[in-house]
Amino acid sequence: MYSWEMLSFNIHDGFLEAIVRGNRSGLLTQADYNNLCQCETLDDIKMHLSATEYGPYLQNEPSPLHTTTIVEKCTLKLVDEYKHMLCQANEPLSTFLQYITYGHMIDNVVLIVTGTLHERDVNELLEKCHPLGMFDSIASLAVAQNMRELYRLVLVDTPLAPYFSECITSEDLDDMNIEIMRNTLYKAYLEDFYKFCAKLGGATAEIMCNLLSFEADRRAVNITINSIGTELTRDDRRKLYSNFGLL
Repeated sequence: MYSWEMLSFNIHDGFLEAIVRGNRSGLLTQADYNNLCQCETLDDIKMHLSATEYGPYLQNEPSPLHTTTIVEKCTLKLVDEYKHMLCQANEPLSTFLQYITYGHMIDNVVLIVTGTLHERDVNELLEKCHPLGMFDSIASLAVAQNMRELYRLVLVDTPLAPYFSECITSEDLDDMNIEIMRNTLYKAYLEDFYKFCAKLGGATAEIMCNLLSFEADRRAVNITINSIGTELTRDDRRKLYSNFGLL
C-alpha cells in the first residue's frame, strides 16, 4: 500500500527517522518510573533524572528546586528536539510540523488576552506561554480591545490569520467571547489540518485523520458540557463543532 512512499523515503526522511528513533530511545523506561515513585523530594527527582536524557537540562539548577523548574526544563528538552527536526525537514514534513504548533499558538493567544482582561502582568503571562506557540508580536496582544483589533494589530501576519475569518467582530473581549474565539479558531485549525493530512494520503492520512477525528469529537463533548447553563443556543453551539469526526 505504501510502496511508492517507501521508494523515496530514505532520500527525504531517512535522516529524520533516525533522529526520531534516537529520541524514542531516550524516553523514560519502566525502571525510571519505578525510581521516580520512590522519590521523596524534588532533589531526589533531579538525581534520578540526571542519569537520563533530561540530566543536562537540570544539572545546573540550584537547590531548592521548584516543580515549575522541572516542568520548564523537561519541556525545553522537547522544544529543542522539535525545533531541530523542523530545521532538518523538507516539504511536506516541514508544513506538517508547523501545523502541530498552531494549537499552541491559539492557546497562547487566549492565555494572553484572558490574562490581560483580568489585569495580569504581561511578562508573567508570557512566561506561562508554551514555547512552541510563541511568535514575534505576541506581547502586543495586550493592547487589543476587540477581535477586529486583535486581528488587525497582531494576528494578520501570523499563521493563525486565515482562521480568524469567522470570528472577527467589533464586540468587546469578555470571557464568553474569548472562549467562543478559542473554539472557533480550533474548529478552523482542525479542519484545515485534517484536509492537509487527507491530501497527503498514505500512512499520514490513515493515522492522522483518525487522531484528528478523535480530537474533534473530544472538543465537541467539551463544548457541549461547558456551554450548559450559558447564553449559547443550540445553533451557536453547532457552529463551534468541527465538520468531521466520528460522532
